[in-house]
Amino acid sequence: RGSNVSLTLDMSSLGNVEPFVAIPTPREKVAMEYLQSASRILTRSQLRDVVASSHLLQSEFMEIPMNFVDPKEIDIPRHGTKNRYKTILPNPHSRVCLRPKNVTDSLSTYINANYIRGYSGKEKAFIATQGPMINTVNDFWQMVWQEDSPVIVMITKLKEKNEKCVLYWPEKRGIYGKVEVLVISVNECENYTIRNLVLKQGSHTQLVKHYWYTSWPDHKTPDSAQPLLQLMLDVEEDRLTSEGRGPVVVHCSAGIGRTGCFIATSIGCQQLKEEGVVDALNIVCQLRVDRGGMVQTSEQYEFLHHALCLYESRLSAETVQ
Repeated sequence: RGSNVSLTLDMSSLGNVEPFVAIPTPREKVAMEYLQSASRILTRSQLRDVVASSHLLQSEFMEIPMNFVDPKEIDIPRHGTKNRYKTILPNPHSRVCLRPKNVTDSLSTYINANYIRGYSGKEKAFIATQGPMINTVNDFWQMVWQEDSPVIVMITKLKEKNEKCVLYWPEKRGIYGKVEVLVISVNECENYTIRNLVLKQGSHTQLVKHYWYTSWPDHKTPDSAQPLLQLMLDVEEDRLTSEGRGPVVVHCSAGIGRTGCFIATSIGCQQLKEEGVVDALNIVCQLRVDRGGMVQTSEQYEFLHHALCLYESRLSAETVQ
């Protein structure tokens, strides 16, 4: 059995373990350089042309690095218990940190969510996050409260074969940690349901609008971009009327695919409106710097271009009038 002296020595040296510092590999450096520089500005007529070229969009999409996170980069013990999918993690530099419950509890600061830049690099325009899990619902509401978010956009059913998201809001009233949530009204539209919520904590209140978009089909993209475009325009109107408040929270199940499509569409439409051109490649790259894997598939990348093209035709029609 031998002496346990060596055991004592080993244990005492654990206090001096160097923290893990991620040094990018040459490949990661090249990937980051691509994400920060790739660009293909499309005029309105070029946008209409490129939508017809599925092959071109697919090959362009395949070039974009995913920028997923190595779990070792997140220095929070047991953070895995709060991730819906073990490979989809928040990129550390843009991660949303919750206010800790106490100084030593680093896990209470963790939520699988990232701040996302908006049009022309506007900081914290959005938060992209995963669909809440049974053990992260309180964290979710804490985040919405802490960030003073005026709008939540949910782009998933609760179940699509497997569980995609838990029911995290009440029918009328619920208490989640320190946040009380009251449902004031429910409005059923054709493709989404709008709930007007009041959040309370102590003597303070916040108004939040919750959009639940349910018409995205399982494992593919919608046949028409019209409903998503309408949702985006409604959310944009809310965002403008709540100037000075925090980021719009967007989630699907993993918080990268449909979430990425919605945010990219929103940014691209703003660019079309302001500049008369759009750079979807650059937009998706910017999103992936902030959260890896945003706009997850080539079909979603194509769908993004269809949505932008539809918006462009609306703008053209308005100009004619």
